[in-house]
Amino acid sequence: MTITPRRNPSAVLSLLLAGTLLLGGCAVVPAETGGAGSPAPPTPTVACPQNDGAVLPPECAPYDPDHAMAQNDRYRDRMELSDEAAAAAVQPVTDLRVRLEALRTEGEISIRAVEQALQEIGLPDAVVRGDEAAVEFGAGAPEGGCVFGEVRQDAVRVEAGGYIMDGGCLPAQ
Repeated sequence: MTITPRRNPSAVLSLLLAGTLLLGGCAVVPAETGGAGSPAPPTPTVACPQNDGAVLPPECAPYDPDHAMAQNDRYRDRMELSDEAAAAAVQPVTDLRVRLEALRTEGEISIRAVEQALQEIGLPDAVVRGDEAAVEFGAGAPEGGCVFGEVRQDAVRVEAGGYIMDGGCLPAQ
């Protein structure tokens, strides 16, 4: 006697339905179109420097490297100084220039000597750095902004100006 297995029609139908659903997830979906059946342009994924006469691949987002470098150094730029603050800084700038010129001609350039000169004219909270060859400084001006400059063996530079974009009177080192 041979026994033939009976097939359950609802089980077969369930398997077919499950198979259809599984395979339905693998269907190929057409790319978005930019209109009139053409594919959309690729999205840029890489920044590429823009060079004269060079054609960039579609995956590139062009940029100007010179402009990018200029923007990278903006932290050193000075803000504008108001007319009132500039007028209030004229006398300390003049007095400091005279004191620092005397230090230079006497050959006594040092951080301590520049700090003392700044204190004598009323600019005690200064940043002073350097060595016996050159000392740079920056201090808050009387009405805002900065008095800043440098003393070297061959020259003295003292100016008034706004704070640098990064904050303070001298760029970080």
